Amino acid sequence: MSSIYVHHDPRFRHLVVGSAGLDRLVTGLRWAEGPVWFDDLNCLLFSDIPNQRILRWAPGALDGSGASVFRAPSGFANGHTRDRQGRLVSCEHGNRRVTRTEVDGSITVIADSHDGRRLNSPNDVVVASDGAIWFSDPTYGILSDYEGYQAAPEQTARRIYRVDPLSGAVAAMADDFLQPNGLAFSPDERVLYVADSGASHAPDAPRIIRAYDLEGGGLRNSRVFCEIDHGIPDGFRVDTQGNVWTSAGDGVQCFAPDGTRLGRILVPEVVANLTFGGPRRNRLFITATTSLYAVYVTATGAQRP
Repeated sequence: MSSIYVHHDPRFRHLVVGSAGLDRLVTGLRWAEGPVWFDDLNCLLFSDIPNQRILRWAPGALDGSGASVFRAPSGFANGHTRDRQGRLVSCEHGNRRVTRTEVDGSITVIADSHDGRRLNSPNDVVVASDGAIWFSDPTYGILSDYEGYQAAPEQTARRIYRVDPLSGAVAAMADDFLQPNGLAFSPDERVLYVADSGASHAPDAPRIIRAYDLEGGGLRNSRVFCEIDHGIPDGFRVDTQGNVWTSAGDGVQCFAPDGTRLGRILVPEVVANLTFGGPRRNRLFITATTSLYAVYVTATGAQRP
């Protein structure tokens, strides 16, 4: 069994490929984040936040030569996803907004304020099957000039927001965390998971992923889903069986739908985010500090399209 795998539960053996190694695809970054897979274009987009660029990686090279600049400057873009029409949706720290890239390359602003005040610095984003856009709004992009522009927050809390698919109205949905970060739905969209990464600046803070039931268009029953035992949770994704694969200080940790830690994939750099990709959605792309890594697994990513 490859030394990159640590098994805490027998179920993890059925989720990973023991002979699969960790491929480093790109390096030389400052802080890699926000990977999103485009199957129709056979490529991955991801952010290099401090360098103000979105990069594009396409299969065919393991030495880093497969990466090119997709957009620069990027507005200190962080997390990305795709909407149900396949368009790129991005969180921009520097511009303090959520945007959509149209098919002609133009950019539409989805959200940049709430209650007449600027957002903090949108971080991660997901799109529900009804077209609603959910995003987190911590203050990382305004804490310094490294990942955005230093500024005082105008919002009174760090929240999760929902953008109505018809009216475009931005509604605050939850605020019971220090720094809301990564977010993802369960495969049936009955649960929303949200990482609280507040321990990045408050070492005694809990290092947790919260779970909320989605009921009647709102969030109910806030609870701790799991706790990260090394580093902090940042970005994560869910497979078709409902397992949560999350970033951590030592690599990627995998949790069952009941919150049981199943195992981990060790990565030589601190992991910020990850996504499933490839033609069968069974390749885990991992953004880890200065590099982009990938490893094949037997799990299949649940995100769509």
